[in-house]
Amino acid sequence: MAKRGAGWMIRNGCHALTMSAGKKDYGHHNYPLERFGKAIEFLKGKGIEKIGIAGASTTGMLALIAASYYPEITLTIAMSPSDFVMEGFYRDGKDGMEERPGDHESTVSWQGKPLPYLPFAYRHPEYWLKIQEASKAGGDKIASRPMFDESERLHPVQEEEKIKVERIRGQILFVGAEDDVLWDTCKYIRRMEERLNSLPHECVWESLLYEHGTHFVFPESLLKSMLPVGSGLLVKYMFRAGREYPKECRETRKDIDRGLQKALREW
Repeated sequence: MAKRGAGWMIRNGCHALTMSAGKKDYGHHNYPLERFGKAIEFLKGKGIEKIGIAGASTTGMLALIAASYYPEITLTIAMSPSDFVMEGFYRDGKDGMEERPGDHESTVSWQGKPLPYLPFAYRHPEYWLKIQEASKAGGDKIASRPMFDESERLHPVQEEEKIKVERIRGQILFVGAEDDVLWDTCKYIRRMEERLNSLPHECVWESLLYEHGTHFVFPESLLKSMLPVGSGLLVKYMFRAGREYPKECRETRKDIDRGLQKALREW
């Protein structure tokens, strides 16, 4: 998926460098932000003058955090992001669970120290069992929105856990759908808009928010490059909204395609 995303960026006139997850564990726990700094220096060493970043889901959160730490980044595309730093998680199959929370770890670290994070409402193994329960109840392959809502109920997001989007330079593009069942990304995006409206900042932003689109708010041409045959079937397989509103989800992806390509051209 990451390689296809890089290819999509290249076809739209950009150089692209993608950050790799662990080879045996696609989790996020104390991921060093300094890796983005090394990537920026690598790109600069190749004579690249403009630095942008894009991410979706957890990496949408990472893109926003990285851009808030590195002023060299002047275009930030965040698809289905949160507005806070999440607690770290593992996908190592422990005790037969596909995913589990970290041992009180953040998703991200800076200078060797974990960033403050919103703790999950549940610990292992209840964490994955609750995700399975929500997925089954909603008819989705994976759904964790009730868990994130409960996490905020138990622990309202604190200032130190919020992503400092006001530090981001250049342009920000937020993308999200109301029917996202992983978390309430549109609520998070609106909170970031409120934050930007209330604090001094040196960026401009645009939000592409949709009623239907699921967690996979990818450009349609990107999704087709990932799965040349049956790209829409993936969305239907993963999410009930994809099955109930296939046309609306496809139109959302087409509009996102236009919006992102326009942002890249202008940048």
